[in-house]
Amino acid sequence: MELVAVNPSTPSPSIVLLGEAMIELTHPHKGEVQLSYGGDTLNTAVYLARLGLAPHYITALGHDPYSDEMLHRWENEGIQVGHVLRHPTRLPGLYAIRNEHDGERSFFYWRGKSAAKSYFSLPGHETAIETMKQADWLFLSGISLSIFNASAQDLIVSISRTVKQRGGQVVFDPNFRAKGWHNVEKARDAFDRVISNTTLGLPTIDDENCLHGDMAGHRHASRWHDLGVRTVVLKCGARGATVYEDGKAPNPVPVISQIQPTDTTGAGDSFNAALIASLVEGSSLVDAARSGNDLAGQVVQHNGAIIPDRHMPLMVGKADYHQCGID
Repeated sequence: MELVAVNPSTPSPSIVLLGEAMIELTHPHKGEVQLSYGGDTLNTAVYLARLGLAPHYITALGHDPYSDEMLHRWENEGIQVGHVLRHPTRLPGLYAIRNEHDGERSFFYWRGKSAAKSYFSLPGHETAIETMKQADWLFLSGISLSIFNASAQDLIVSISRTVKQRGGQVVFDPNFRAKGWHNVEKARDAFDRVISNTTLGLPTIDDENCLHGDMAGHRHASRWHDLGVRTVVLKCGARGATVYEDGKAPNPVPVISQIQPTDTTGAGDSFNAALIASLVEGSSLVDAARSGNDLAGQVVQHNGAIIPDRHMPLMVGKADYHQCGID
């Protein structure tokens, strides 16, 4: 499946992502610790930008060299950072990744007082709220919800409702991390409130099993349908994904070739980006899920959430439409 950039003759839609960007430490086997940056919605924003879109990223950083470097790199990626606010005293969060030999990873977080948590109390957040409300595509995640207090979560639910009511797309990936919640019940309640205003669900089978118990994929999808989400793309790791449209038979989208992953960090985030970019370009849901599989398959062959740009699958150019390949 080819990954394609958005046709420049078509006006680019407004895509807005809300979340937390953190300093990332990766610890490859027998290697030195490496410093980069990441965060689930940020990872998706970076890959969307590399696929020819110009997403708005909404978060808060500090006044420190690491924040300056992150902002500079995002601008170079093509992300719109006009709504990135700067906290006067707080710093970005920090997380470390330790990898097992099979590519699975463990996360360790230092983020209790990260700048992003206070976004909706900083001057300038009101303008960002209006940008979110007017988005053609609003992308949210469960981690985005987990960093905010109850009042901010209520605001996010209200924003998602506004976008859906005015005909925009609200995309939600629960991306459940138990350490971000007091208990699983609070996570389920918060997620369901957003799901009720979601138009495209992008859950992962492992997260759904943690939240609601081990069930077949179609049963998890049915729960989303019951909450009003017509389209659900269930990510199943190395097995690929399955497209569930309410009232239609499931469409499995398997991975074409199996690979031995180096680091699965960012796999789901990159899948989300390639799927959304393909849908914006006009692809079918099944073809968009294939694009998601392809990009995720490339990402897991590298350490860290955001791979070097030179290792991105080649895109069809904005002016020239050529065969795609792997660099």
